[in-house]
Amino acid sequence: MAGIQLIDVSLRDGNQSLWGAMSCNTAQTLTIAPVMNRVGFRALDCCSSTAMGVAVRHHREDPWERIRLMRAALPDTLLQFIGTGLRFISWEPAHPEFMQLVYDRLVENGISRFVALDPMHDIDALLANSASMRRAGAAEIIAALTFTLSEVHDDAFYAGLVARLSASADIDRFYIKDPAGLLTPERARTLIPAIRTTMRGKPLELHSHCTIGLSPLTSMTAAELGIDVIQVACGAASNGTSLPDAQRIVTNLRALGHRVEVDDHALARVAAYFTGLARAEGLPPGTPQQFDAAFLRHQLAGGAITTLKRQLAELKLSDRFGDVMEEICRVRAELGHPIMVTPFPQILSTQALYNLIGVERYANVSDQVIRYVLGSFGRPTAPVDADVQDRILSRPRARELRNEPPPLPPSELRKRFRAGISDEEFLLRAVMPADQVDAMLAAGPARRHYNPSMQPLLSLLRGVASRAPAAELVFDKPGLHLELRDRSRMEPANVH
Repeated sequence: MAGIQLIDVSLRDGNQSLWGAMSCNTAQTLTIAPVMNRVGFRALDCCSSTAMGVAVRHHREDPWERIRLMRAALPDTLLQFIGTGLRFISWEPAHPEFMQLVYDRLVENGISRFVALDPMHDIDALLANSASMRRAGAAEIIAALTFTLSEVHDDAFYAGLVARLSASADIDRFYIKDPAGLLTPERARTLIPAIRTTMRGKPLELHSHCTIGLSPLTSMTAAELGIDVIQVACGAASNGTSLPDAQRIVTNLRALGHRVEVDDHALARVAAYFTGLARAEGLPPGTPQQFDAAFLRHQLAGGAITTLKRQLAELKLSDRFGDVMEEICRVRAELGHPIMVTPFPQILSTQALYNLIGVERYANVSDQVIRYVLGSFGRPTAPVDADVQDRILSRPRARELRNEPPPLPPSELRKRFRAGISDEEFLLRAVMPADQVDAMLAAGPARRHYNPSMQPLLSLLRGVASRAPAAELVFDKPGLHLELRDRSRMEPANVH
């Protein structure tokens, strides 16, 4: 049988799905990068505009510096960026010239593989986005076919998309993007052959989350049907709401007669690293999931679920999670069943929460919901509920957004900032609060090494440093006895 390649998502989609979208920091990334380079992955899913924003906002790290350092540490592996083409970091729509500059700088800093994804499957927008990536110098562009369940999204729908896209020289490959893990082996047996008939021989990849336990089995069926690449994650960054475990996928593929050329020893080291990282940082490891039919209704992807849970916990509303999920299903139906891929899971989750905690449903509506109903993201798959549409568009804010000016080109945006800043700093300042970018710059270069086994001791020392001064501290636990004394604070008789 033909060989099957792997793409690893542990550093981006894996930890985003399982660990609240906080992303690995630069040190955690660089420590394992040289080993990941030896595994033989076709590419690493390592970056998105959301992940870049998290680097600045939560880690005070320069995401451009991280990309450059990763490129140096992974010279034999393609680095992948995924974007919708509508925006960069901010939810606000971006000018085409602005996005061109984004892609230019991403390529210059080390990104060579791009996923072109349009959340509404707008062919014209996707082709324009792909052309922009190619102009920037992208070595490989992959068109995302976002899988969902509805009366509209049948095999013929996806085959039709591929037929129109495959003629473009700017599309090198396709991948089935299954963010909620809804693709069954049975559906794969009809979907993949239907797509292949219109692909013009271009390679096909599978990206399917394990959210309801189907993905590992569907991956084997896809391999039988001639899939070229399966996307996976490693160790504790796999399974659960993430993607299938790389080691298990390799073992199963080989058992079924497929050839997978990876360095098993290096792969085991990568898996052990992410498991150790999760243990050291108190992060939940992904575990194999049981089938949950509720996901066939709300279709919320893993990363969106963990982010929602974190946000509810911050609001002290964790007990309302079930209610929010039910409301998401209702809101999605009322808004015409948008595909649950960024930015729509976030938009719908926010609206569902507003509906539950407000005085009445749709009393509070986000600008993004208004823009969606106005058609700023494209035409909804099905009509928006007439009553809901009237409630949304009758408010004064809707009239303002209907007449909002188009996004400014870079030449105009630059006038807001001091002269002489780099393109990379300009792109961050154009879409993020100034104080967050200032804090990132003030923090200086990011740390470059991380040792999971040292984290308990470092946490202990940070805790000691935060306490009030004491003359003596004693730590006694199995395997560790530590005594710290401040001689200047002790009585003379106690000094020894």
